[in-house]
Amino acid sequence: MNLIRAFRGLRPAPGQAGAIAAPPYDVLSSDEARARAAGKPWSFLHISKPEIDLPRDVDIYSAEVYAKAAENLAKMLSAGVLVRDDSPCYYAYRLTMGAHVQTGLVAAASVADYDSNRIRKHEFTRPDKEDDRVRQIEALNAQTGPVLLAYPASSMADALIDAIAQGAPAADVTADDGIRHQIWVLTDAAKIAAITQTFDAMSALYIADGHHRSAAASRVAAARRKPGQEQAADHFLSVIFPHHQMKIMDYNRVVKDLNGLDESALAARLAIAFTVEGSAQRVHPARPGEFGMYLAGRWRKLTIKPGLITADPVASLDVSLLSEHVLGPLLGIADLRRDKRIDFVGGIRGLAELEKRVDSGEMAVAFALHPTRMDQLMAVADSNNVMPPKSTWFEPKLADGLVSHVLD
Repeated sequence: MNLIRAFRGLRPAPGQAGAIAAPPYDVLSSDEARARAAGKPWSFLHISKPEIDLPRDVDIYSAEVYAKAAENLAKMLSAGVLVRDDSPCYYAYRLTMGAHVQTGLVAAASVADYDSNRIRKHEFTRPDKEDDRVRQIEALNAQTGPVLLAYPASSMADALIDAIAQGAPAADVTADDGIRHQIWVLTDAAKIAAITQTFDAMSALYIADGHHRSAAASRVAAARRKPGQEQAADHFLSVIFPHHQMKIMDYNRVVKDLNGLDESALAARLAIAFTVEGSAQRVHPARPGEFGMYLAGRWRKLTIKPGLITADPVASLDVSLLSEHVLGPLLGIADLRRDKRIDFVGGIRGLAELEKRVDSGEMAVAFALHPTRMDQLMAVADSNNVMPPKSTWFEPKLADGLVSHVLD
C-alpha cells in the first residue's frame, strides 16, 4: 500500500469557498461557533460543530448531535454547495499568515503506515476524544478534519507541490483572522504518480496536529476492514507540509498560586537551577533554555544552567526542563493533564495575555517559553516517545471544509 494516495475530494462548488470554510472544530467553543456561524447557512461549522443547530443544553456527545451533522452535510450536498471531484486528485494547500507562507499537499495517508509507526506520533490520545471523532466519521461517512503532517526535507517533493500551486486557485479565502487559504487541484495522472512515488521513498511522516483524528481513522479502518480488499477508510485525510516551512509558536504556562512560597523564597529556589535576571521589558525567550517569568508585576529572565540539559530528546525540551525544575519541585504540579492549578496560553495571544492573567489576580505567576522546534518534535517521534502535554502550538491553522475525504 502506498504511503499516500490521491482521492476524489469533496470541495466547495465554485464561488462557495468563502461561505463554507471554517476554523477547525477544536479551536472554538460551542458558543463561539454559534456566533461565528450566525447568518451563514453554509458554514462548515454546521457539520463540524452541529450542536450549534440544537438547543443550548444538548449534550455535545449525544447521538442527535452526530445525526445533525449528517443531516447538515446532506443538505449541503443536495443544494450543490459541496461537490465531489470525478477522479482522484492531489491538492496543493497554501497558508499565508503575514510574511509566513507554507505550501503543502492534501492527500489520503495510509492507516497501515500509521499503525506501523511510519506515520509517527508524539502525543498520547484520550479515549473520549477518539470516541467523538469515530462517531463523527461514522455519522458522515467522511473525514472532514484534516490531520496536519510534516515530511522531512525533500527538494523533489517541494518542487512537485509548488508546481501544482500555479495559476488561479480553485479556492481562495481570507478568514476572519487574516489567514489566507488557497487550494489548487491536480488531475494529471502522470504527475499524481510522480508525487505518490516521491512520498513512497520517504522513511517517515510526522503528525504535527491531529492525533485524535488519526487515531479515530485507524479505529474506523479496523472496524470496516475486509481481508484482501482496500477501502477508502484505509486512508485518512491529511495535509502534509515540508517540516522546514512549518511554524511552531510558544506554548506558555500560567499557575494559580506559588504552592505556599513567597516571592523571595521562590527566587532563592529558582537560583539552584537557573541564572535569574531582572528585566524592565517583557521577556521573549531568544533561545532554548531561556524562560520569561512574570510575577508580581515584574518580568525576570531565567536561564537554565548548562549542566542540567541532557541529550535525551524529551528531557531536553524546554517544556520538560520547566516541569522538572520549576513546576514539579517548586510549585507542586506533577500532572499537567489533570492539575487545575495550571493553564496553558498559546503564543498567538502574545505575552500581554500572560500579564493580563496574572495582573487580574486569576493567576499568580506566568512562564514564557521558547517554541519547540520541528527537529525536536521529529527526534521525539523517531525515538518512539511522546512529548509533555501542550508542547507545540502550530500556526497558522488549517481550515475545515475546503477538502473532505468521503469513505465510500
